[in-house]
Amino acid sequence: MDLQTKNNILRFLNEHYPSVGCELLYQKDYELLIAVVLSAQTTDAAVNKVTRVLFSHFPSLQSLAKAPLRAIEQDIQSIGLFRSKARHVQSIAQDLLLKHEGKVPSDKATLTALSGVGVKTANVVRAELFHIPEIAVDTHVHRLSFRLGFRRKNDDVVVTEKKLRKALDSSRYILFHHQLIHFGRYRCTAKKPACEGCPLISICKEPNKNLKE
Repeated sequence: MDLQTKNNILRFLNEHYPSVGCELLYQKDYELLIAVVLSAQTTDAAVNKVTRVLFSHFPSLQSLAKAPLRAIEQDIQSIGLFRSKARHVQSIAQDLLLKHEGKVPSDKATLTALSGVGVKTANVVRAELFHIPEIAVDTHVHRLSFRLGFRRKNDDVVVTEKKLRKALDSSRYILFHHQLIHFGRYRCTAKKPACEGCPLISICKEPNKNLKE
């Protein structure tokens, strides 16, 4: 990607999404961690609905750690993979209390050692809670990274993250991540993107995709 194209993309994102951020609702550090784990293959809106109930029933790490697994399942059963996610929630609460003094760790290796926490989740938590420059490659970031030319079609999320880190100044990582999420969630969607009138269509690798389906 040439410098002018990259600058055009960044200019567009800054104009349309100047101050976007995380849409998951949380009040405590562990609530964010759990919400991100629950968000796998699920929308943030759906997660916010179940965490509102879950955290009202179990308002502390201690109560979550001691909660019957079935009770956690019932609170989050409207989202996908709720049974395995309930086990992750219970295990995270127990491990944070037993191994981390009830605090979410900032170290990536320590985070990914927790149940259900992969690199993407760890990156989101490190960026949101600790303001550590990270790019979390979720489905929106991965899709738009191809459409906008930051990666090749067959690149996996690991390669995509490396290419984005190389293409961008680290000071832009966190905001860029949120900008691509909002662009991908509300305009450049997977199946029916709003291509008409998009200033970036001339560089898009899937222009007018919505007209082909």
